[in-house]
Amino acid sequence: MSQMTEVEGRRLALSNLDKVLYPTGFTKGELLHYYATTADAVLPHLRDRPLSFLRYPDGAEGEHFFAKNLPPGTPDWVRTAVVPRSGAGETGRHVLVQDMPTLMWAANLVTEFHTPQWTADDPGTADRLVFDLDPGGPATIVECCAVAQWLRERLGEDGFEVFAKTSGSKGLHILAPLEPVAAERVTSYAKGIAVEAERAMPGLVVHRMARNLRPGKIFVDWSQNTAAKTTAAPYTLRARPSPTVSTPVTWDEIDACAEPGALSFEADDIAPRLADHGDLLDPLLDPGRGRPLPATAE
Repeated sequence: MSQMTEVEGRRLALSNLDKVLYPTGFTKGELLHYYATTADAVLPHLRDRPLSFLRYPDGAEGEHFFAKNLPPGTPDWVRTAVVPRSGAGETGRHVLVQDMPTLMWAANLVTEFHTPQWTADDPGTADRLVFDLDPGGPATIVECCAVAQWLRERLGEDGFEVFAKTSGSKGLHILAPLEPVAAERVTSYAKGIAVEAERAMPGLVVHRMARNLRPGKIFVDWSQNTAAKTTAAPYTLRARPSPTVSTPVTWDEIDACAEPGALSFEADDIAPRLADHGDLLDPLLDPGRGRPLPATAE
C-alpha cells in the first residue's frame, strides 16, 4: 500500500507506513518521520557525497544488503554521480542526496546511509579523517571512550580539531576535518596513529583487523580512510535491534561514559539533542576548519 505525498514540489509514493521495522515496534512511518524532522541536520552531511545504501527493507531482523548502483525505479530528478571503482577504468553511478525530496525517497527504501570521506567533485581527495573504534567483547563503548580521549590528544598534537559520534552500533567514530589531500596519504597517516595507540595502550588497543586479536580490546580501524570505503553517516538510523542512530556526542559525554548504555541514542532522542546542542559535527562542514596532514605523513 503506497501513499502519495508531495515534498517540495516532488511527488513521492511512500509505501507500507505501518510496517514494523524493529522488534521494538518502530514502524516505517516513524522512520520517515524521523528523517523528515531531522533533515536540517542530516542533509548537510550527505550532500555531495556519493552514497552507499545498506538496505534492510524487511526490517532490522531481515536481510541486509549493500547497494551502490542506482536502485531500480530511481526518479529522473534524483541527482547522481559517476565515481571510480577499484577495477581499472571501472565506474559506478551513485545517488547524491542533495535535498529533502531525495532524502525522503531514499529513506522510503529503508536504508542506512554510508558516505565516503570525499565529495563527488573530487573523488579520492579526502576532506576528513576518520577512525572507527570497534570494541571486541567483553570490551564496550566505555573502553572506546578511553581510546577516543587518547586519540583526541594525539591528533591535537598534530593540529587537528577532533569530533566524535556514536557508530549507532557498539562503538565510536572519531573525526577531524582536513585540508583536502589524497586518501592514500590519509590512510597511511591514520594507520601510523593506530599503531601508536596500540603501543601506548597494548592491553587495550589493536590496529590489525584479525578477529582473533580483538576480544577484550578496541580495534582502531584506520582503513575507512581508504577511498573505496564508506562510513555510517551522522544521524543515520542503523539496522540494529532498536532504532539506534549514529549520534554526535560531546567530549564531556565521553568523559562521563561509565556504563555500556550511556551513549546509546535512538530516533526519539535526536530532536531534543539537536535542540540542546545543535549539530555538534557542524564544524566538519566548514572548509576553513580543515588542517593539513603533518609534512612527515606519507
